[in-house]
Amino acid sequence: MTDRLLPDIVIQPDGERRTWRVTARCVLDAPLEQVFPFFADAGNLEKLTPPWVGFEVLSKGPLDMRQGLIIDYRIRIHGIPIRWRTEIATWDPPQRFSDVQLRGPYALWDHTHSFRAIDASTTEMTDTIRYRPKGWILAPLINRMFVENDIRRIFTYRNEQMNRMFGSAALVSDQS
Repeated sequence: MTDRLLPDIVIQPDGERRTWRVTARCVLDAPLEQVFPFFADAGNLEKLTPPWVGFEVLSKGPLDMRQGLIIDYRIRIHGIPIRWRTEIATWDPPQRFSDVQLRGPYALWDHTHSFRAIDASTTEMTDTIRYRPKGWILAPLINRMFVENDIRRIFTYRNEQMNRMFGSAALVSDQS
């Protein structure tokens, strides 16, 4: 059962120059009705993001998640503070939602969160991200040296946190 709890993270070229695709899958021992609302609350992103990212939601109050919602964040990338603004581009509860970067650290960021009930008490979650680092001709080097490793570390940490929150902490190994 332990292998179900470890993230399946694939990062590969997307076919478009200097653009990559991340596919991160994990299986949670919790029903879809519990998992989707957790992810629909933007405030929970801080709980799922490693401390070294310094992630903070700047948008105030409870956010009514819907298509067109704009959310502002602050993060730190290798110690450099960056403001990040995303828009909820797709809202289709409880199957999926997507966010796109309007302003931030990437030239392109399009992130789809998909959820599927495997059975009454188990949910498969898949994140699909198309991204392009800033840096134009240097983007492949920036991706190889920094971005790809950061994304793997962030999704591994996120998976560990999800498994702790949804009751599977004893089965998760430290991958950091």
